[in-house]
This record gives sequence, C-alpha cells and structure tokens, in this order.
Amino acid sequence: MMRPWTILIASSWLSLAGASASASACAAKTPVAADISSIDHENCKHGPNSRGCWGDYSINTNYYNQAPDTGVTREYWFVVENITMAPDGYEQHVLAINRSIPGPLIEANWGDEVVIHVTNNMERNGTAIHWHGIRQLNNNAHDGVPGVTQCPIPPGGSYTYRWKAEQYGTSWYHSHFSLQYSVGLQGPMIIHGPATANYDEDLGTVMLQDWSHVSPFAMWWYARVPSGPPSLSNSLINGKNIFRCTDPLDKNCLGTGERSEWHFEKGKRYRMRLVNTGLYSNFRFAIDGHNLTVIANDFVPIEPYTTDNVIISMGQRYDVIVEANAPEDNYWLRAIWQTSCCPNDYANDTLGIIRYDPQSTALPNTTHPALHYPDNCDDEPAEKLVPHVKVDAGPPARTDVFNLYRHTYDMPRGFMWTLNDTYLWIDWSKPTNLLVAENDTTIFPPNYLLYHTPDGPNQWVYIVFNDISERNRSHPMHLHGHDFFLLGTGEGNFTKDSPLQLKNPPRRDTASWPKRGYMVFAYKTDNPGAWLIHCHIAWHSSQGLGMQMLERPGEMTYTEDEDQALHQTCQSWNKFYESPEQYIQEDSGI
Repeated sequence: MMRPWTILIASSWLSLAGASASASACAAKTPVAADISSIDHENCKHGPNSRGCWGDYSINTNYYNQAPDTGVTREYWFVVENITMAPDGYEQHVLAINRSIPGPLIEANWGDEVVIHVTNNMERNGTAIHWHGIRQLNNNAHDGVPGVTQCPIPPGGSYTYRWKAEQYGTSWYHSHFSLQYSVGLQGPMIIHGPATANYDEDLGTVMLQDWSHVSPFAMWWYARVPSGPPSLSNSLINGKNIFRCTDPLDKNCLGTGERSEWHFEKGKRYRMRLVNTGLYSNFRFAIDGHNLTVIANDFVPIEPYTTDNVIISMGQRYDVIVEANAPEDNYWLRAIWQTSCCPNDYANDTLGIIRYDPQSTALPNTTHPALHYPDNCDDEPAEKLVPHVKVDAGPPARTDVFNLYRHTYDMPRGFMWTLNDTYLWIDWSKPTNLLVAENDTTIFPPNYLLYHTPDGPNQWVYIVFNDISERNRSHPMHLHGHDFFLLGTGEGNFTKDSPLQLKNPPRRDTASWPKRGYMVFAYKTDNPGAWLIHCHIAWHSSQGLGMQMLERPGEMTYTEDEDQALHQTCQSWNKFYESPEQYIQEDSGI
C-alpha cells in the first residue's frame, strides 16, 4: 500500500519538533550570532536561545568530516502521476507527487537516514528524483539523475532511494528528467541542525516557483530559436498565487487562486527557509517593513548578516531570520522578478502576506524600497557569504579551463550551449553508472561530456569557466556530490592576474556564473561517483549546458540491492522505451 506520510523507525535522540520549537517564555530580541564560543555539550540543549547546540555536536562541527548517526530512518512513499490542478486558479494538466504541488515535505534531523519509495504512475513518461544538494557520500547510486546514475523509472515502475542526512539546512527535491520539475515534480526538504543565530520559531520553507499555463514541453520548441525563451505566465509561493481572469470565454480560468500567508507574533524571531525552484526566474526576496538576517546559503551555515532583501537564483536556498518588530499590521511578502534576466507576464504579482492579526482578511497597503533597486541576475555579494566552519582550498592537482559557446545545429537540437565545443546529451538507456559497473568505460560517447578527475583520494581540482558566448545571461551552476569552493568570479575571461580567494572562500552547491564573465571553483575528490554539473536554468540544461565529473570510478561501490535495482530498472525502461508509446528524447535528457 502506498502511503504519503513519514514512518519513524526508531526513536530519535532529538525530536523534529524540538528543532522548530516556539519560545513564548523567551524574551524577544534581534537575531544575533548564537553563543558558540564555548559550548558545554553536557548542559547545552538546542533551543530558542541556544541554536548553536546539537546534542554531542554543534555549529562548530566540520560536517564534511563528521556527522551524527542517530539510528533513525525517515521513510516516505511518493506516487508520481498526471493530474489536473489550478494552483493559481487556472486549471491545467500538471505532473504531481501525491497529488500536490509542491510535493510532500521531506523532514529529518542531521544524521538520520532517509528512504523514499517512488512509484511512477504517469502515462507515457519516465522519471527520476534528484535530492538537490545532498552530498551522497559514497552513495552515487542514489543521486537520481537519468542517464548518469540510473535509467529512468518507467511507467508502472518503482525505485527506492536511500541516503544519509550528513548536512543540515534547507533544500528541495525534483525530477531530473528533462523539464518535468517545471510542471510540478518538486518539493521541499528540511534537515534540522544547529544554526549560527538564535530564533524562536521555524516557519518552514518558502518555495518560490515560476509557473506557466502553457506546458514548458510545448514551449521548449520556442526556447531553441534566436529570440530566446518565451515569457512565463505567473509564479507560485508555496504552490499558491492568484491569476486575474481577463478572458470570460476561457473556461480554464477559474479565479480560485489565493495567496500564501504567515502569522507573526509581535517580538518573536522567525526562521524562514527560501528556495528558488524555478525553471527560469531570478527573484529579489523581501518583506515590507522588516529586515532579514541571513544565516545559511544552500547547505552551508554562514556568519549572520542583515539586509532588507536577498537575491536568489534558480536552485539556490537562503535561510533567514525575521524579527516581528514592525507595527502590528498586514505586510506584503515579495518575490520581485528581475525582469531583465527573465520575463514574466505577472512579474509584479508574486506576493504572500504576513499578518500580525490572524483574523484579519484585509490586503496589505505597504511597499518596499527593493521595488526600485536595479535588477540583479547574479548572487548575493561573495564577501557576505562567509562560511562559519572555516575550510581553505588546497593547492590544485590539476586546473582545467572550459569555454562556453552557443552553436546552432539541425533540429531537433537547434541552439545548444557547448563547453569547449561539445554539448551534453546523455542516453537514458545507458547511464554512466551502468557502463562503469559493467567495466564498459572505453566507449563513452563524446556528448556524455565526461571530465576525468585526477586519480587518488582528496586531490584538489580547480575548474575555470569562461563565458565567451556573447549572450547577456548569467548561469546558476549546480554541482552534484560536492559543494563548490567559489574561488572567484568576474567580468571577461579569467587570467593569471585574476584574484582568487583560497582562505575560507564561499561554499555552496549552486552558484551564478556571471554573464560574459568567468567563474573559478574548486572541489576535493573525496566522493567517488559520476557527478553532474549543469546550469539550473532548465532551458539551458536541456540545451546541453552541463558535463559529468567522473571521480575515482574504480572506487565506486554498489550493494547487491543497488546493483540489482540499477540493472532491473534499465531492463524495464528499455522494454518500455522500445514500445510505440515511448517518450521521444528531444533534449539533453537531464
């Protein structure tokens, strides 16, 4: 029987509820760095005024080398299917998990094991689910990328993913099969752990998602012409928004949309977990009348800083603390479209509501100076993103340069992004992991775009990306299996005189490569596997902007169950894919 809820297999040493406990007896105060200078583990309990504590661990623990082992398993059952929904009041065909958009929250504690059983009940579509930002240490088989770590799950098939929560913070999961996540196959993840600032209550995720009333699969054809991607219809915040019906003959426009709302209590400090799950959207997040204290980027806790807005690109996350210190009223929560980066038909209407009086139904009458700030298609300033756990980049065993171009090919490919003149195009039926498992690694097609890392463990690799495409678009690059050590970005091409930050540089799994500029990042070869790196603009990844990092393939290991699942899924997929009802691959596949 398929079940949409969580099963707790063993009692946890730290309850999920405890990680988001309220503090009515706690004196309210402005968010400040948690007192972590001398944590007494025996007497320190994670709470509103001691968020740096976490059992025998703390915010000071180097999570790359050490993590709890709670003995707890959090288990979920997902069913993927085609349904009709109207998340903004406009009814349309969508792809959903457990009949909801976004899908169910995956919630765990740092050190838990997470098991997710995915059943594909779609009609003529394969799928696979990627757990965005999860390190998957020595666990490449569960990364969820069709054509790289597995064959797609065919209609009627199931696949079980299993991974350890070795990091903590905020993220999301999504289909990595073509453009599916833009049609609804995505959901939030919270892994509770320590924090660099204190707060009273955890309000959970704020999912910022662009939305189209025309299927992105249909729009894909228009995305491959010189005029560029078409404008999207709307945006959602936690799966909700409104859409104003202008055509009385449009029966799909039901006018039933609503705004997401949150309740603030005067004097309390609230943690909000921002996630940009968009297809093609840069947002500037702000709350009228309130400041934001930023405490994490992606899965990396940082030294807190205060601002009135946060720039968030596709695939990125920021955890912020908001103090309820404004006059008791209603306030707009805003995801302000950066329209010079990407157009949207409802660019000024991505709104939620903060209410101090939960009984109020009045619309806010507030504004924010960020409405007049210039558009920003890049990231928060690197100098603000200071990791709390300090790690330096080591000297490189190898440095490689990849130049970004854009070329035109015969249809169905059309415009494609290339790295050193090659675009990514995988074969769903022959994933990289299968070829490695069968020792068939001498026949990788050129368009698998495999980068072979240096042999041996713990080697530092430096990668230089230069954008010489002459296109005015930044690229949010996402690395699987690792965090970027972001050594430098800038205008033009990288040169020997370009500055690099090697001492405790910003770290994250999704970072923006500036338009017509360069990005230099480092990572350590401490995680054997085939790891994808790609642009998280879905149009661009479909147009081949990505490559695979093949890391220590001789040390990639599989349990008997994993090997069986890999081969059985490929056999089932190939049987489906050879049938007349097959889904034809029209893009890179990722």
